[in-house]
Amino acid sequence: MRATVSEPQPVERREAEPAPAEPEAEARGNGWSPRLVSAAAKSAEAADEDVAEIMAENMMLKARLRLEAERRDELQIILAQEIRELRAHIAEEVGKMEDLRTERDLWRARCEALAAPLFQGQQR
Repeated sequence: MRATVSEPQPVERREAEPAPAEPEAEARGNGWSPRLVSAAAKSAEAADEDVAEIMAENMMLKARLRLEAERRDELQIILAQEIRELRAHIAEEVGKMEDLRTERDLWRARCEALAAPLFQGQQR
């Protein structure tokens, strides 16, 4: 069995004709139209407005970023202090536990010393 590949047929593409911007321009004929110049000036003004708007937004975002960075720095300082305090507290608690272990061992040794003669007497 033989597979045949169909070749794509070229599709005719028609260029879209630009729609006239203003019907009045066609009515005036082929002469120069000041509205086109003002439209170009408006687009330049619109571009300037867009640039000004983008610059204002950029400045606002930079200010917000600066504030967030300051907050983050403040939070890091607070967290570092809290961590130092917790480490000191943990070290204090570990020290207390070591003292309790030492005291426990001392009492255990005393109890064993006191109990030793009692158990030695029974073995005889």
